[in-house]
Amino acid sequence: MNSFTTELTVDRTPEEVFAAVTDVRGWFSKTITGTATAVGDAFSFVDKGIPSTRIRVTELVPGRRVAWHVEDAYVAFTDQPDEWTDTRMSFDITPGPGGTTVRFTHHGLTPDQACYTECSRGWTSCVNTSLHALLTTGVGEPIPESAAPAK
Repeated sequence: MNSFTTELTVDRTPEEVFAAVTDVRGWFSKTITGTATAVGDAFSFVDKGIPSTRIRVTELVPGRRVAWHVEDAYVAFTDQPDEWTDTRMSFDITPGPGGTTVRFTHHGLTPDQACYTECSRGWTSCVNTSLHALLTTGVGEPIPESAAPAK
């Protein structure tokens, strides 16, 4: 399976990268409700294209790995709105001579899916731009609250 993957390397310790990844409001979305700091925690986010989602933390290995399971999601901009449901996401953290690398994979987000192009673009922005900024400047660029559907 060719699940979507992206990675970045930063001049930070594995522990600093782990702390940033688990700070989902700091890099992912300002609309996060819930927490993502302990196994079993669940959180949700909304934006105009994904008005509902529930993600559960399934694995936390400090300085090494973070994993999530999408329990429910509605991807409104495709004709297959449930294609994120039951997928997984992982952040594998590896120290190296050039710094610490974090490899993000959305397991189950594959090129044959309706949302692949748009969703891979979104993940690339969240990880390679926002998470990178959080790690290197201390301030991420999460999806803003203004991206949430109007109430």
